[in-house]
Amino acid sequence: MFQIDWPLVWVNSASMAIAYLLALPIAWNREAQTRSAGLRTFPLVSIASCGFMLIAISAMPDTGSQARVVQGIITGIGFIGGGAILKGNSNVTGTATAASIWATAAIGISVALYRYEIALVVSLLTFVTLQFLGKAKKAVRQADGE
Repeated sequence: MFQIDWPLVWVNSASMAIAYLLALPIAWNREAQTRSAGLRTFPLVSIASCGFMLIAISAMPDTGSQARVVQGIITGIGFIGGGAILKGNSNVTGTATAASIWATAAIGISVALYRYEIALVVSLLTFVTLQFLGKAKKAVRQADGE
């Protein structure tokens, strides 16, 4: 008979909730900037990455198999992020969104591996970069006469 390990259910649920919450500031920024990905995409990327890692940890106790799951997540999210990049006549847009989608996957993976300090730093630095360095980039371009 199938037994539910309730303590594990609560720990995994808490992990996915943390991954979700740490993705929200990034999602809020992208949504406020009316980017192609926003409030739905970023939390989903984070919890899906966390979920895949939690499954790998419970189903594959050897670190080699877990590393392959990480590689798969990184590759898959890179593919999704690539869809956010658009090339026009002389400009390319969406690279910050693509990079932040990738960073959000790192948040989910870090939380699943109980490396909360990494998840928190990635979340914070990604948000700060998106929130403040875009304005600095525009100021530098204006100063250079572009």
